[in-house]
Amino acid sequence: MIDSRRVTDLWRRCDVVVRDLPFGLLLAVASLLPALHGKGTQVGDLPIRPFDALAFVVIALECLPLAVRRRWPAVCLALVSLGFVLDQIRAYHVLASNAMPVVLISTGIHLERHRRVAVVLLSAAYVPLAFALARIGATEKAEGYVVFYLALALAWGIGAWQRSARAAEEERRRHVAETTRAAERTRIARELHDVVTHHVTAMVVQAEAARYLTAAPDRLDAALSAVTDTGRRAISDLRHLLDLLNPDHTDVRMPSVGELNTLVEQTRRAGQPVEFTEDGRRAESTGSAEYVAYRVVQESLTNALKYAQGSPTAVRVRYGEKEIVVEVSTGASASRAESPGGSGRGLAGLQERVDALGGEFSAGRRADGGFVVRARIPAGSPS
Repeated sequence: MIDSRRVTDLWRRCDVVVRDLPFGLLLAVASLLPALHGKGTQVGDLPIRPFDALAFVVIALECLPLAVRRRWPAVCLALVSLGFVLDQIRAYHVLASNAMPVVLISTGIHLERHRRVAVVLLSAAYVPLAFALARIGATEKAEGYVVFYLALALAWGIGAWQRSARAAEEERRRHVAETTRAAERTRIARELHDVVTHHVTAMVVQAEAARYLTAAPDRLDAALSAVTDTGRRAISDLRHLLDLLNPDHTDVRMPSVGELNTLVEQTRRAGQPVEFTEDGRRAESTGSAEYVAYRVVQESLTNALKYAQGSPTAVRVRYGEKEIVVEVSTGASASRAESPGGSGRGLAGLQERVDALGGEFSAGRRADGGFVVRARIPAGSPS
């Protein structure tokens, strides 16, 4: 059996001239059928003349150029117009003369340059045609010529309107594509920030602490092991992130609140005292809410390691029927050691994530010099 999809695919891959040629050939063949003699467009109401050798030339001029109506619209328009003029003056009125409005619509769509010149030349050529028809005995009144000219102008207008509509649609698609690319770049930058910053900050803090443990081999070994574990987890998370960016990958694991214990334990191993409490019961389906809650805690703990190293940190997560509430508070920093710098992108990214789900987010200093991050994230948002 013939695969229709394959045939359609092959047809679409053909050159545009090949795809436009069959219509012209079909119209030419139909114009030669005796039953369709005199069924073409008539201007001037001249009596129909029998076919002669020139009639075949007229049919060829009106039909064959249709193959290039999209490739070379100006050439097609000129040749078909010449055939149309000969057809009306010789009064063959072949079916092929109906190609004129088709060509005007097609030219209105595909002609790129000198569009106004084409309109002026066609309009100017129509006046001598009307006078020539009147001189050879046409009985058409002036208003008839005006109506026919308006019909031709309407055909051009239809093509011009379609051209404008296609241009507007193309501009809309381009804008959507640019917006999508910008949003994707922002998302990728945000994910990389969350994954890389947290793990690298933990490794910097752990390595800094290891410098002072050279006299205690056991503690030094434990500190270096913690650095190694953090690095391995960073590599693992980056691999998962790359899977997320791969459109062909269908089984992408996203971090959720179920992994908060691991995250908190990792932060503790980096030297940060963290108290972790959970209240309520997790809903069966919370969608993106769990992922966003995880990122809120992760970024907050990263900032605690950066700016309040060694200060008591409390992580509280409360699960409700329709929301997840996260609060991470850190005491005032007692350390004067230089901390890794930050760009503020992390908190801004959290704000965007929570806002996207219709939640509430706040982050700021407390009266005692500490810092607190709060987020209310509606549950059940589609992931």
